[in-house]
Amino acid sequence: MPPSLTSLTDEAAIAFDNLADRAAHLVNPTIRLGVTGLSRAGKTVFISSLVHNLLHGGRLPLFEPLRSGRMTGATLQEQPDDAVPRFQYEDHIRALVEERVWPDSTRAISELRLTIEYKSASTWNRMLSSGKLSIDIVDYPGEWLLDLPLLGQDYRTFSENTVNLAGSGVRAELAREWLALAAAVDPDGPADEMTAKRLAEAFTTYLRLCKSDERSLSTLPPGRFLMPGDLDGSPALTFAPLPILPEGRAPKGSLRAMMERRFEAYKSVVVKPFFREHFARLDRQIVLVDALQAINRGPEAVQDLERALGDVLACFRAGSTSVLTALVRRRIDRVLVAATKADHLHHESHDRLEILTRRLVNRAIKTIGMSGAGIEVMALASVRATREANVKQDGHDLPVIVGTPMVGERIGDELFDGKRKTAVFPGDLPRDPEAYFRSVDENDASAALPDLSIVRFRPPELDEKQGITLSVPHIRLDRALQFLLGDRLA
Repeated sequence: MPPSLTSLTDEAAIAFDNLADRAAHLVNPTIRLGVTGLSRAGKTVFISSLVHNLLHGGRLPLFEPLRSGRMTGATLQEQPDDAVPRFQYEDHIRALVEERVWPDSTRAISELRLTIEYKSASTWNRMLSSGKLSIDIVDYPGEWLLDLPLLGQDYRTFSENTVNLAGSGVRAELAREWLALAAAVDPDGPADEMTAKRLAEAFTTYLRLCKSDERSLSTLPPGRFLMPGDLDGSPALTFAPLPILPEGRAPKGSLRAMMERRFEAYKSVVVKPFFREHFARLDRQIVLVDALQAINRGPEAVQDLERALGDVLACFRAGSTSVLTALVRRRIDRVLVAATKADHLHHESHDRLEILTRRLVNRAIKTIGMSGAGIEVMALASVRATREANVKQDGHDLPVIVGTPMVGERIGDELFDGKRKTAVFPGDLPRDPEAYFRSVDENDASAALPDLSIVRFRPPELDEKQGITLSVPHIRLDRALQFLLGDRLA
């Protein structure tokens, strides 16, 4: 995190928290894994599948501790932080496995502790190690992560950035009502609660329209406007950017002064506590993105996803940490950016999805001028909802995916009831990522929009053998586990 985002007081408090964590970890070795994602990426599904596969000995051939037989068990432990809600794994996995419905999306922070028992590959380590590693999985909305850059902005900068973005592309139409309302007020006129409320409501409506499935835009701070929780209606969430701000200090008692004060309150009440109490204590991080949805929506959604990834990656201090600095300053030394829902494509396109996502990440890294050290990219499916097959069409084999579309899903003129399976040709992703991104940069919708058929499928029906339910199927979850945890179980 850039130094400008934290004060000396913040840094001292973070250092104290980390010293306390390190002392506790001497007794119980622990790694804190942050799980977040941009809208509709499947954070809850990822955690549920990860835990289920570790608890039930799932098929994880690329997770070396399990493949080699060194991992001897995994158990859920008591929630480590009394002030943080527990991730309701049991409810979510029941929804996936028994009811075959996707669990509700992440609306607030939650946590779960999973302890792995293992035998170290090193004789020396086996003598010194307890053979246990606790993984504290911290689940939080991606919108909260996108709020962190606000710590380095004042109200004027925030307004300029937000208004400029709102005037571009499809956002201009979505922001029309809010911008018209904001342009009609006098920033230096008397502060008025009802005016502030109308502006905040219009701004929130604009953010919701951007997030809708029809648009699938990703850059949407402030995040709590879309998920206010117990802050709903509070002054800290009753402000909005203003398009025209006079120079100089805001007059006392003016609308502008009210907006500035509430913006600072949002940072103090919402953003700083999240940064200090949760984000600054993470060791590893996975960021899930629905790149497939953005690619399907066209160049503007892809550009917005790239912008959001730049904002997200700028928050991480990925890289190695010395033993001395680790005592007082946490560093997230591994970040995984994972494109989810690979099961919506035939396996022939899985590598293409990964290459396109990697290209997005590299472009974002280049834009913000940071190193890509410690950052990995892959395509995966936390829960595989489809299987692959081939059908004959005009004498040729056509690769398809087979699954059960969700209730109300429509393919052409056919409406599905959530019970009947069907085969779908999902289409192909572009073979040439450079040509694809050239068309994205030129905002050439006709050239950039792949011919994809994105269908929402129900979770799979699991078979049972001798009364034992098989682990949740996935794509590349083992590879993700190896990158995030493998070295800590060596």
